[in-house]
Amino acid sequence: MKPAKIAGLKPKKKCCRSKPRCKRCPLVLHKVRKAELNGLRGKELAKVFKRARKA
Repeated sequence: MKPAKIAGLKPKKKCCRSKPRCKRCPLVLHKVRKAELNGLRGKELAKVFKRARKA
C-alpha cells in the first residue's frame, strides 16, 4: 500500500507495541500524517513510514 493511502487509514484504538509496529498503529499513522502535512511525498514518505514502524 502506498504511504499516501496509509495516511488516510483509521488508527487502531490501542497500540499493541509489537516489533515492527503494525501499519494501523496510532503512532505510525501520526508520524506519517505529520510528514505528509510537512510536504513529504513519494519515497521520502515511504522512508518515514519504515522508520516509524521500527520505532
